[in-house]
Amino acid sequence: MHKIKSINEFVIKFANVNGSGSTSANQMFAKGVFRLGVPVSPKNIFPSNIQGLPTWFEIRVTEKGYLGRREGVDIAVAMNPQSYAEDIAEIRSGGYLLYDSSWKRNFGRDDINVLDIPLTKLCVSEFSNPQLRLLFKNIVYVGALSYLLGIGKNVYVDLISEKFKGKEKLIIPNVKALEMGYNYAKANLTDQCDIKVRKSNKNKGMILTNGNDASGLGCVYAGATVCAWYPITPSTSVAESFIKYCEKLRVDNRTQKNKFAIVQAEDELAAIGMVIGANWNGARAFTATSGPGISLMSEFLGLAYFAEVPTVLFDIQRGGPSTGMPTRTQQSDILCCAYASHGDTKHILLIPSNPTECFEFSVMAFDLADRLQTPIIILSDLDIGMNDFTTKEFKWEDTHMFDRGKVLTKEDLDSMEKFGRYIDIDGDGITYRTYPGTHSEKGAYFTRGSSHDEYAVYTEDGKVNARNLTRILKKHDNAAKLVPKPIIKSVNNSKGVIYFGGSDYSMIEALDELSSDGIILDSMRIRAFPFGKEVHDFIENHDMVFVVEQNRDAQMKKLILAEANVAPDKMISVLCFDGMPITAHFISTEISSYLAEKEVKEIMKK
Repeated sequence: MHKIKSINEFVIKFANVNGSGSTSANQMFAKGVFRLGVPVSPKNIFPSNIQGLPTWFEIRVTEKGYLGRREGVDIAVAMNPQSYAEDIAEIRSGGYLLYDSSWKRNFGRDDINVLDIPLTKLCVSEFSNPQLRLLFKNIVYVGALSYLLGIGKNVYVDLISEKFKGKEKLIIPNVKALEMGYNYAKANLTDQCDIKVRKSNKNKGMILTNGNDASGLGCVYAGATVCAWYPITPSTSVAESFIKYCEKLRVDNRTQKNKFAIVQAEDELAAIGMVIGANWNGARAFTATSGPGISLMSEFLGLAYFAEVPTVLFDIQRGGPSTGMPTRTQQSDILCCAYASHGDTKHILLIPSNPTECFEFSVMAFDLADRLQTPIIILSDLDIGMNDFTTKEFKWEDTHMFDRGKVLTKEDLDSMEKFGRYIDIDGDGITYRTYPGTHSEKGAYFTRGSSHDEYAVYTEDGKVNARNLTRILKKHDNAAKLVPKPIIKSVNNSKGVIYFGGSDYSMIEALDELSSDGIILDSMRIRAFPFGKEVHDFIENHDMVFVVEQNRDAQMKKLILAEANVAPDKMISVLCFDGMPITAHFISTEISSYLAEKEVKEIMKK
């Protein structure tokens, strides 16, 4: 029978039952491959219920560095009879199926290679506790894979020892389960798999982590001391990571007192209200949420925008509308974040594409919020946020100076005849502010969401209000010079493509696929809103520009058309919104099909 042959280039997919403890074993498999120097990108595809439904864990192993999701499975580890049919259908011809042969099955395919391992029987013979049997069954198949793929078991013994350091009672049975799988495969499945993992050096200067963990660490390095949040998938782990790193890095060594405050609020409204209050008081504070939370926080975002209070918010996007698909990814909050709240509001968005940028943009967000005295929204998504990626090591300069913006001291106030909170002295739209209690006589003002004049005094004078709104817009326009520039790769082709966020990994591969077919595109990855001149110029300099998005309504395209003053007929949408991370094959197929159809139409016209 035909066998797929490959070294360091394959997709393996684990099909399990949610709540069976499989995720940690599957993650351990990915970490073992990573430690051999081969890039990996694992994806945990899980349901939104607590336990019982099918769950999948997909790992792309790729020495070429293509970390985007890929269609087709080379090795399926099918542990859930409920999903056998669809799991087996995904296996490529010549691929491999590893399953629990304690119960024999007929899979209805004669073009795949079946690897029989009686996982349940092996665990029943060695472990008496039913719960441990369920858990260790996952470790047994990791052990079997370590033999079949030529990885060796030592890397996993090390990982088990590190995970349960100081807990010998847990190390011993886990290693035993690992060796059971390894030894069974060695004795019964020799030369049954032609997909192999070999040591490489592609991971030099790289780490394996996810965007939410990187963001939590970035907040600590940014000087954040307050987090108020309400749990919601997939943003919860941003706050949890912040807590984890604060407990390591923000505890006074002498007194053992915490130098941070964490509040799990009663809802999203309360969470962002606390964050605004903390920032107004001089702390660096943030919250994290997803689409439904953005909807609830919109009124408070308008308060922070109009009262000009620094605020940092992480939106880890998921499928919508309403409750939508809480455990699936999308880029569906672009417009609601850009214009969150009623009335004339425009918010600054930072759009990372990988965990390294999640770390860097988190630090940047607090500096921008303080400097511009406005909300900053980091627009990530479930794929970047919750899934691990092989990414560049984080860099930090100890010489980094936090930008606290225009904050007046007591000495500054002493030298002033009168303080006006909303007087634009420098003409850049950014006014001077004070922290509470700075001066006993000067510097106090009312912070209100209603219309106010330059001295923070309530007014219903429409001209004064218009003057205020015009000034605030000025600082938003100036922000285009401060936010991350787009990444442009151009050799002056007539056609281009715009993309952003989590589409980056697949876009890199798609551009290579298109190039091999003779379709050469210039590319631009947008990393922030407001857009700089670069976005306008890129579109103007091309006859045709594809805009790749993971939403139904072409939200980024609409935002560009609203803000960049470009010709709409130049822009062609490529849209994926099935909740799964977009693939290179989808992108390249959509673009090549459009171009082929356009060429046929032009020929017919002639």
